[in-house]
Amino acid sequence: MAAASASLAGASASLASASASDLLRSSTSGFTGVPLRTLGKGRLVLKKRDFTVAAKMRKVKKHDYPWPANPDPNVKGGVLSHLSYFKPLKEKAKPVTLEFEKPLLDLQKKIIDVRKMATETGLDFSDQIISLEAKYQQALKDLYTHLTPIQRVSIARHPNRPTCLDHIFNITEKFVELHGDRAGYDDPAIVTGLGTIDGRNYMFIGHQKGRNTKENIQRNFGMPTPHGYRKALRLMEYADHHGFPIVTFIDTPGAYADLKSEELGQGEAIAHNLRSMFGLKVPVISIVIGEGGSGGALAIGCANKLLMLENAVFYVASPEACAAILWKSSKAAPKAAEKLKITAPELCKLQIADGVIPEPLGGAHADPEWTSKQIKNAINQTMDELTKMNTEELLEHRRLKFRKIGGFQEGIPVDPKKKVNMKKRDLSIAKISDAELEVEVEKLKQQILEVKESSVPPKLDLDEMMKQLEREVDQEYSEAVKVMGLTDKLLKLQQEVLSANADNETIDPLLKDKVEKLKAEFEQLLREAPNYGRLQTKLNHLKELSKVKHLSVTKKEAATLKQGLKMKLDHVFSNPSIREKFEALQAEIESVGASSPSDLDDELKKKINECMEDVDSQLVNALESAGFEVIAKQDREESGDEKLKEEIKKQIESVVNSSDDIKSMIAQLKKEVAKAGETPDSESKNRIVALAQKIKQSLADAIDSSSLKDQYEHLVSEDGSLKHEDPAEDTLTADELRVEVGANRNMS
Repeated sequence: MAAASASLAGASASLASASASDLLRSSTSGFTGVPLRTLGKGRLVLKKRDFTVAAKMRKVKKHDYPWPANPDPNVKGGVLSHLSYFKPLKEKAKPVTLEFEKPLLDLQKKIIDVRKMATETGLDFSDQIISLEAKYQQALKDLYTHLTPIQRVSIARHPNRPTCLDHIFNITEKFVELHGDRAGYDDPAIVTGLGTIDGRNYMFIGHQKGRNTKENIQRNFGMPTPHGYRKALRLMEYADHHGFPIVTFIDTPGAYADLKSEELGQGEAIAHNLRSMFGLKVPVISIVIGEGGSGGALAIGCANKLLMLENAVFYVASPEACAAILWKSSKAAPKAAEKLKITAPELCKLQIADGVIPEPLGGAHADPEWTSKQIKNAINQTMDELTKMNTEELLEHRRLKFRKIGGFQEGIPVDPKKKVNMKKRDLSIAKISDAELEVEVEKLKQQILEVKESSVPPKLDLDEMMKQLEREVDQEYSEAVKVMGLTDKLLKLQQEVLSANADNETIDPLLKDKVEKLKAEFEQLLREAPNYGRLQTKLNHLKELSKVKHLSVTKKEAATLKQGLKMKLDHVFSNPSIREKFEALQAEIESVGASSPSDLDDELKKKINECMEDVDSQLVNALESAGFEVIAKQDREESGDEKLKEEIKKQIESVVNSSDDIKSMIAQLKKEVAKAGETPDSESKNRIVALAQKIKQSLADAIDSSSLKDQYEHLVSEDGSLKHEDPAEDTLTADELRVEVGANRNMS
């Protein structure tokens, strides 16, 4: 206890001269002695004594940062590149041979052996070496010009492939790397910085992979965390504010998908980048230099122009992941790579990529500087194109680039998605064959006969079948037009007609003539089309279905009309005023005791006629309100002259058929007309006129002896509407009747 008290007293005395910050300093800073907790419990008695403090200094590794001792002024990327951690590798990268490149190893080995033999023996083997090298170059060219998609994936993942910073230092005169997301972290998988190419300033952003195992671990194999995407977004906004064009380099398998990244908002960071990139007011170019995987690549890839190196790939899911999902085995990766269409040429065809940057034979790692030079040329050419656009045009150009991605085909129905336990359709209109269609048409014909005998409209699902047939007919016509080679003519003429209609102008007669000529040419060539038989069959089927539909609609309208008419008539006869008049007349007739119309007096007949006229008037009003046209009795009788004309025609036909003389004269007249042609001479005209007059006279004589005149006079006596135009005359003379009959005869 005495020793402890003495020690405490000595410590208390030593602390008297210490500052407050020294007293609160952590024990890990080198403070040795009594813990603060112990000091808090004891009673301090301060005395002046000597006090010693021991401190340990942490060793710090020295870096050549920010500047080396002797900076090289001619370093690639400019003097500012000394600020970057990225330095050339001291050791040379080990050569890596891909699986499909192994056949080239034999030629390489032969070349090495011949050179070694030439060195050892001193003999001249230059011809053999040149021949072997030529064979090697030819084999290399054949191999790299017929690469499969999975082989391009292997080249894009080559460990010696130049990285983002390799290309940046090769193409820039000056470059300074920028770090940090301003949230406490600097993701090494995303590199950013300002650089200059041919006097233009750019903001460079890209995925950075490692060049060896150590760097890959440090760079997280090029897979960014949310900090990396927020760092990229910060520098994009910086470039947008200062007006620097943006160039992004894409080379990542995908965003880092560990638990910590998800907790920090990986999806939100990518989505924020996607949205913000569409609002950047400066030109944006994205270049896929390796593999571009999923949203991790797209987060810095929403650009005005997307360029790809020749052996780069761009995909939603890696071929191995796709094969594991679809075929349950990663061994199907070659098949998946082919189906995914992930290579640069395929993506250019789909208009996802806008250009392909060539690579040397053997891939970009065979000659990184040449590849970087091609990238530099592509950046300059694309930037020359984009700088001609103003801000609104740049934003619209970027929006339309992504809006046009995808294939669409109009006019073709989309089958509904199949669901579990869904019942199959009884009839698949889309897959019906011609034979089955003929059977269905025969059934419909039978139903037509049944409909004619029945007043109930048929319950047929005709609309769907007719629409399908119309689509098939249109398809057959399109195919025929294509086979006949009239597609370009038709499209050109269609544009001319549309432009004429759009201008609200009357169609030019020349344009009408073009339409008629094209129509005539089409009709002439249609019979020679290979699908003409199918087209006619489908057209006939469509006509039959149209008849069925028309009959169905007619029957339905007739039934509806009949029902409406019945309701109107019931409403008229149920009118109280008419019923009262009818009952009063009935009572009056019973009181008189009349058993026949002759027993009625004139006054009662007048009342009955008035009642009937009232009923007729209300019926007419009801029918007219329902849309019917009511014709009076005298109007119907005016059709008697039509009957007379029909009788005259029949009588003429009968006379012609029974008289051989008239038949021979008509035959002779036809021969004269055929012989004369379109421009007969005066002699032919005279013969034709003489024959025609002779035939008319013979017909008039035959009709004069028939009973037609009596029929006409009988009609005139019944109705004055058939009188002659001259009101002073009541009947036609025999000569006038013959003239009328001759004028109405059609000699054609």
